[in-house]
Amino acid sequence: MLRYWLTGKLNLLIHPDYFWLVISGGIGLLIIASSKAWQLLRQRRSSKGAIVQHVTLFPPGMSSSLLLITAIMGLTFTPRVFASQTALDRGVTDSLGATRAQPQAFRSARNPEERSLLDWVRTLNVYPEPDAYAGQRAKVQGFVIHPPELPPDYILISRFVITCCAADAYPVGLPVKLSTSRQAYPPDTWLEVEGTMATDTLVGKRQLTIQATSLKPIAEPENPYEY
Repeated sequence: MLRYWLTGKLNLLIHPDYFWLVISGGIGLLIIASSKAWQLLRQRRSSKGAIVQHVTLFPPGMSSSLLLITAIMGLTFTPRVFASQTALDRGVTDSLGATRAQPQAFRSARNPEERSLLDWVRTLNVYPEPDAYAGQRAKVQGFVIHPPELPPDYILISRFVITCCAADAYPVGLPVKLSTSRQAYPPDTWLEVEGTMATDTLVGKRQLTIQATSLKPIAEPENPYEY
């Protein structure tokens, strides 16, 4: 965890509000490990020449090998950002819902085009009538999802929201109406979408939809999650 913090990857696992807890725990474990290593070193020096018998469950060296393998794996592998398939598996929504952990409070941007994707979802959560936002400008960023139930000229633009840690992350998103087939925008591509809000009926449900006028590929943000 300390390595992820030092390399800027801790935000892929933990909400920033809890960084202090993870960092404190990591430092505490390092202190304990150093103290235990010093204690074992002193015991080894004082027991030279003495015959000491130990009863262990594992053959000599196996416990140390298991710990070493675990440490190497933890230092080698890097957490990956959740992608479109995970979003489909968890269910993308345009509503936070009562059963979801609620993100921190927000103040809606004065201009609609200044709202982030999560701001739009929060706004819908307060007043879910899509016609109320028809004609408003939108400019949002997120990754592309191809839901199989949507027509071929629609994509979902989505972000994952973390309220505590990656285990409780859930995707939110809005449909985007394209002027071409969505095959031009593969899943997991990050886009900046500009357009106008409108109401469409998709999968038997009236939904707020972005009528896209511009779709610009962008690099994956350093912090891909919303809070």
